[in-house]
Amino acid sequence: MTASPSFLGLPNRLADDRLPRGVIFAAAHGTTYPGKDSSGYALASGAIRAASQDDAGLVEHWDFDLGGPLFGGQPISCIDAGDVETTMHDNIGNRARIEAKTREVLALPAIPILLGGDCSVTIPFLAGFAAQGPVWVLQIDAHIDWRDEVHGEHYGYSSPMRRASEMPHVAGMVQVGLRSVGSARTADIEAAQSYGSCFVTAREIHGQGVGAALRHIPEGAQVVVTLDCDSIDPGIMPGVAARTPGGLTYTEVIDLIAGLGRRARIAGFDLVEFYPPADIDGLSALTAARLLVNAIGAIIRQA
Repeated sequence: MTASPSFLGLPNRLADDRLPRGVIFAAAHGTTYPGKDSSGYALASGAIRAASQDDAGLVEHWDFDLGGPLFGGQPISCIDAGDVETTMHDNIGNRARIEAKTREVLALPAIPILLGGDCSVTIPFLAGFAAQGPVWVLQIDAHIDWRDEVHGEHYGYSSPMRRASEMPHVAGMVQVGLRSVGSARTADIEAAQSYGSCFVTAREIHGQGVGAALRHIPEGAQVVVTLDCDSIDPGIMPGVAARTPGGLTYTEVIDLIAGLGRRARIAGFDLVEFYPPADIDGLSALTAARLLVNAIGAIIRQA
C-alpha cells in the first residue's frame, strides 16, 4: 500500500533538528454514534493532501491570499507528521490518542493543525490544551454543536462546543457562520447563551464583514480555531454531509483567519467535516487545501 503524500510535500521533520512552528496531523475517526458509519470522513485528510500536490512545487511562489510566499521567503517551518492511529467505534481510545498527540505537539512547542474526521475529533483536540490555558475557541460552523448527548453518546459530532464549555481552560467562545436548522433544540440555544457564547450568523458576516465576529475575541488572546466545512456555502464546498444554503464565502473565511492572526494568537487549528463522498470534481478538497494554506500562513505571520 502506497503511503499518501504529505500536505504540500512538507517534510515530517525539519533539517538540522530545527523545531517546527506548526505540525499537521490527521485523525480519521473520533467518537462515532451507535450504529453510524464514519468511514466517509476517514477519506478527508488523504483527499486534502492529494489536492495540495499541484501547489507543492509552488511553496516559494507569491501567494496573493497571503501577500507573499507561504513562509515569507524563510525556510519551511511546518511539518506533516502523518496520521494518528484511530479505529471506527474505538471512541475512548481515539479520544485518548488525539489528545495525547495534541499535547505532544504543544510540548515541542509548536502549533497543532488537525485534519479530521468529523467534528467529534475537536473534543479531544481542545482537551489537549488543558496546560496551555486560558484559550478562546473560534468555531466556524453552520451549527452550534451544543447537544449534551445523542443516542446516549456525549462526545459525538453534535456536542463539541457543549463539551468545550465544560473545560476549565476554555475562557470563552465565538461561533460564526450560523444559519438554517440543525440538531440544536431551544434548550441547547439557551445553554449556549447562558454560558456566554457569542453567536454570529452567516448573514451578519455577509452584511457587516468579519469584524462582526472578530470584535468578540479579546486582543492578544490565545485562540483555537475549529473550522467545520459546512460553514462554507455548498456552492463552494459541496463535499459536506449537511449542505446548507447561505454559507460563508472562501474570501470571508480566509479574511476571518487572517484577521484573527493579526488580533490574537492562533494557538491551534482544526479542519473538520469534509465528506469526500459528497464532493464534486474535487472542488471541496481543493478549497480545504487552500484554507489550510491560509491557516499556516496566518500562523507563520503571527510569529
